[in-house]
Amino acid sequence: MTEAKIILAAAAAAAVLSVAAAGGAYLALSGSDERIARCDGGDGAGGLDTLGTEFTLTRDDGTRVSDKQVFDRPTLLYFGYTSCPDVCPLDNARNAEAVDILKSQGRDAQSVFVTVDPGRDTPEVLARFADSFGGAVIGLTGSDAEIAAVSKGWRIYSRANGGKNDRDYMVDHASNTYLVMPGNRTVDLFPREDSAEKIAATVGCNLDVAA
Repeated sequence: MTEAKIILAAAAAAAVLSVAAAGGAYLALSGSDERIARCDGGDGAGGLDTLGTEFTLTRDDGTRVSDKQVFDRPTLLYFGYTSCPDVCPLDNARNAEAVDILKSQGRDAQSVFVTVDPGRDTPEVLARFADSFGGAVIGLTGSDAEIAAVSKGWRIYSRANGGKNDRDYMVDHASNTYLVMPGNRTVDLFPREDSAEKIAATVGCNLDVAA
C-alpha cells in the first residue's frame, strides 16, 4: 500500500461528472430495510436493487471471468480508466486502503476496477495499474460491447473527449464506488467524499448484519 498512499496524497482531485445519486443511499431489499438502515444510519433511499447485470469480462491476468466469479466476496466496484490523471488513482487508492483496513480486521473484501476505456486499457495495462495499489485492486476489461453492457447495468455515464486518434484523450465518467455483495447484489454506493474508514465500516456492518 505504500505506492497507493503516495497516490492518495497527490494533488486534489478535479471535479468529475457523476450521474449516480450521492450520499450513501442504500438498497431497500425486500423484507430487510431495517437491517440495511442499521448500517446506513440514514433514511435508506433505496433503488440500488435495480443496478447490476450478469457479465463475462477479461481480468488483468488475461482470464475470462463471470460476475459470479468476480463477486464471490464483498466488492468495492469502481468504473474509470487508467489514463485518468488524478480522480481514478485517488479513488482506487482510497478503495484499496478500505480493503486493507477490512483485512486487518480479518474481513475478506476486494476492490474491482472496470475500465470505461477498453480500447487503451488492455489486460497488460490494467495489470500495471492494479499493481500500483499493492495487489488490493483487480482490473477488468472487455470488448466495447461488453463494457457498454456492464456500464449500462450500473448506469455508468462515460464519454470520451476527442477522437480515438488522439492518444491522450480524456474520458468523463461517473465516480461513485458501489458495494456489491456476493450474488451480484448492489447494496450501497459511496461518493468521492467518503473516507476509506467510512467505507470499511459500512462494509463491515453489512457483513455483521448478514451473519
